Formats: sequence, structure tokens, C-alpha cells
Amino acid sequence: MSKLSHDKVATRGQVEAHFKSGMTIMTGGFGMAGYPSLLYDWLYESPVKDINIITYGVAPPEYAYQVGFAKLIAEYRVKKIALTHCALNPDIGRIMNEGRMEVEMIPQGTFAERIRAAGHGLGGVLTPTGIGTVLAEGKQIVNVQGRDYLLEEPLRAQVAMIRAEKADKMGNLMFKNTSRNVNTVMPMAADIVIAEVPVSGIVEVGEMSDCEVMVPGIFVDYVVPVPEGRRMI
Repeated sequence: MSKLSHDKVATRGQVEAHFKSGMTIMTGGFGMAGYPSLLYDWLYESPVKDINIITYGVAPPEYAYQVGFAKLIAEYRVKKIALTHCALNPDIGRIMNEGRMEVEMIPQGTFAERIRAAGHGLGGVLTPTGIGTVLAEGKQIVNVQGRDYLLEEPLRAQVAMIRAEKADKMGNLMFKNTSRNVNTVMPMAADIVIAEVPVSGIVEVGEMSDCEVMVPGIFVDYVVPVPEGRRMI
């Protein structure tokens, strides 16, 4: 599908065609805010394995095992995960200590900037966060005007899955409150971008005001309608 298409509303089959074992996938959401739960369930129900996930973190325990993300980890189908916190999911530490999954912990600001760097074609970002800690191990240190910075490399993925509150059929997206999080930068840092949107939030082209467009449709490949009645947080 062309990113210039005027109707990007997609079927499950169109989306699942991009789920491949060994792929790198980035997903938005901070806790459950802006979390693409329907797309994660589709990913879980596909046969993929050995995937790399880039995400802010895990959902609270009462939600974690209701959706695909945590279930993929529990079934040892994730090869590597890069995230900013994992304290809410004991499986992550356990499976890492078993040597069956690599875990990369990234400070939240650095996480967002590394994705932004990929989307803007930058070679990386310089940050003082992590200097003098284990986060600096194996990384290049650059001195600028007498101060040391870590060179953090861009984060990019084959597929990005995000959740928006409203979209038109051309893929322009609007997010609500904290559900913006990294959902606004990930679409520029992935080859294929899939946005799930409540079916009631999908409108015709021209029905969104300019101030509602937080991600232009040029960055979005597919808009997936979430059926009425499905719990979205």
C-alpha cells in the first residue's frame, strides 16, 4: 500500500502479512496509555518468534497478561527487548537470567531521543545520562566543551504498532492526553507503520481539523479499526 493512499483502513490479513519471525518491532504506549492491544493480540496469534521488541515498558500486572506483549515473552518468543522499565513483569528478569532473552535498559529520555534520531536521519544523540554508570559500558564517550557525553545510536524497526484516538482514512492521527508518548515519534523510525483506532474515531479525509493532526498520514501505512466494545485504556 502506498503511503499516499487516500484509504488506508486495513484488514487483519494485510497487517499480519508484515509479521515475520526475527523482525524488529517498536510499539507505543506508556503503561496502557496509547498501547496497541489489538495489534499485539494479532501478533501473538501469528506464528512469529525470535522477535526484537522496542517499547517503553510493560503494563501493570492486572493488564499485562490480558494482551499479547507479556504472553509473547512468557512463551519465549522474544529474542531481545529494549525498554525503559520492567519492574512490573517478573518474567523479564527471570527469562533474562536464564539466558533466553537479551534485555537492554534505556533511560526514558534517551529512549525517545534515539527513536527521534532514527526518524530524522541522525547518526545518534549525545547525552550525559549514564556517564559513570553501567549504562556507559561499551559505548563511545564524546567530550564536548569539557563535558563527557554518551553517543547513543538510533533505534529503528521494520514495523511500528501504535494506538491513536482518532484518524482519517488517509492516516492522519490524533492522540489523547498521555497516549501521545512516543506514539508521535515512532512513525518516522519504522519501515511499516500500523495504527489501531477505535472504529468510531475513523473519519473521512477532510473531517479532521489541522490542530488535531499530531502525526501526518504520510508516515502511516495502515489504519486498523478497533471494534466497539473492546476495552481500550
